Formats: sequence, C-alpha cells, structure tokens
Amino acid sequence: MLHLRAVSPVERTDDVLDALTRHPGVTHVVLLRGAAVQPAGDVVEADVAREATDEVVASLCSLGVDRDGGVTLEVIDTALSDSADRAEESVPGDGADAVVWEELLSRTGEESKLNATFQAFLTIACLLTAVAVVTDSPVTLVGAMVVGPEFGPLAAIAVGLVLRRWDLVRRAGLALAVGFPLAMLVTAFAAWLGSFTELFDRDLALAGDQVDFVFEVGPFSLIVALLAGAAGMLSMTSAKSAALVGVFISVTTVPAAGFAAVAAVLGEWDICVRSVAQLAVNLVGVIVAAALVLTVRHRRGHVRDLGRPLARG
Repeated sequence: MLHLRAVSPVERTDDVLDALTRHPGVTHVVLLRGAAVQPAGDVVEADVAREATDEVVASLCSLGVDRDGGVTLEVIDTALSDSADRAEESVPGDGADAVVWEELLSRTGEESKLNATFQAFLTIACLLTAVAVVTDSPVTLVGAMVVGPEFGPLAAIAVGLVLRRWDLVRRAGLALAVGFPLAMLVTAFAAWLGSFTELFDRDLALAGDQVDFVFEVGPFSLIVALLAGAAGMLSMTSAKSAALVGVFISVTTVPAAGFAAVAAVLGEWDICVRSVAQLAVNLVGVIVAAALVLTVRHRRGHVRDLGRPLARG
C-alpha cells in the first residue's frame, strides 16, 4: 500500500474525492478542509493499493491537482485493515510486481544528479579499488563495488530511454561523463603519490593475480553486466531494494575505472586500455538490460504523460 496526500484547490476537491472514493483500489479517504496553506486548498489523504497507484495518480493529474496543488506518495510498511486488504484484492496483479512510474522517475531523477555526494562516493570507490590492486585484495575490491553509486545514473538513463525523458538521460549522462573521469584522475594522483613515496612496490603490485579478472574483457563481462542491470531494475521497479546490494557487488564498473587509473600510473597501458574497455562493456550492458526490463514492464495504458522536465535542484 501507498499513502497518497493531495493538496487540491477548493473548487476541485469534490472531483478529487469522487475520483478517489469510486476507485476500488483506494481506501481510508480523509478530507481536511482548508488545511493547506501554501499552496492554499484542501488536503485529501488516502491509502492506495500499489498496483492501482498509477491509475489513481493519472486521474488526479487529469484534474490539474499536480499543477495547482500537489500530490505526494509514501510507502506504508504495515497496514492492519480489512478495508485495505479488500482494496488490494479488488485490483488485478500483485503489489510486488506493480511499477509506480512516478515513484520510479522521482527516485532515478534524484539519484542521477552530479553533486558532491555522488562524486565523493565514486571517488572513494575508485580509491578503494586502487588499494585492492596494490594489495591484491579481492575483499577490498568487493568493498569498492558496494560503495560505488553508479547504478543510480545508469538506471536513470534506462528509464529516460524507455519513457523518452531526454532531460533525465542528459542529467544521468553528465553524472557519468564527469564523475568517472574525475574519480579516475584523483585515483591516478593518489596512486602516483603512493608510488613516489614508495608506499607500495610496483613489482609486487603487478605480481598479484587475485584481481586480474577486472580487466579481462570477455563474454562473461557482458553477461554479468546484463544480469546485474536486469536485477537492479527489477529491484527498483518492484520495491525489492535488497537486490541492489547484489548489483553493486556484481558489476565491475568502479573496479575497472580504478584499475585503469592505477595501471596508467604504473605505465601498464595495455591493462589500462583493457580496464577502460571493461568499464565501457559494463556500463552499456547494465543500461541495455535495465532498459529491456523496463520495456517489458511498461504499460502505456496506465502511464500518464511523463514528459515534463525534472525539477532542478
């Protein structure tokens, strides 16, 4: 179940109430007359079955509530109500399989921004990869994969391609196009500094073989990327966020970027190029698989016009 709160202009409140009360997937409708201050209006609240959310939100937006008032959605963790049970049973499908497109757009839009937090996580992940390379530590490499924030922009590009939200594609593309090179530059500087100060031995760093799989491009590189992209998008669209952990661990985007930076400092240009190729394969693979999952799950009949540009911030 999702909790819906709508701020409605007074003259449209009756229409909003009618749209909510007539839908079988809506329950617990509450009206607070004159409660909204900015923008002014009435507040209408209701609990909505997840699989009915897109249809309900579309009906409210057709009344102009999103333009002159506002609609917010929150996930309900627990609902002890026979009425809520009946609402969920009255709509076809299963809540875990339902895609709430407005929620998906909001999540991917927020996670695709190039900001200090995104850049910091990506840089830390690449630095962890550098430590894993010079210490030949697969455990540290796994830590780098978990820290990496790159799946947010990758998912945003897939959503943008499927829904034709080119503003979302541009924003996410910028985050990746700026984020990865900057993180790699910082990592290369750190690796050069470590080599210059003899923090690690070049020969020992190249002698390790526990993390060589990062730059060994092959068919399994693409297979892993495709599976990870599919799992990640399924987790986002079905609200099973625990699956994202597996995505971060499986995809070698961040390790490939960090390895390329270290290899460049050590003068191993062959490894550097292969690492960059691995990075490209995984980025493309994740986007393709995520977009395919979205395409399969895309139900145009239940999706309103989502062509408005995302709010900047």
